[in-house]
Amino acid sequence: MGYGLGVFLLAVGLILALAVTDQLANVDLTMVGWILAAAGLVIIVLTAATTASRRRSTAVTQYSDGSRVVQERNDPPPAV
Repeated sequence: MGYGLGVFLLAVGLILALAVTDQLANVDLTMVGWILAAAGLVIIVLTAATTASRRRSTAVTQYSDGSRVVQERNDPPPAV
């Protein structure tokens, strides 16, 4: 999953919710559209959160004398 799937679901959901006026038996296309749009937003937010947390890393080195060295690394965002 990623940004592409989230944007796709968001676009399809908003089209169904706001632009489609057809009706199917026992199916509310407007509600289906809002559900897909919400799912798309959730996927976009989760992708952004997991990508941001993946860029930070912490390395702890413990020596035999008991001392510790903590190194934090923040990778720059990927070039687009």
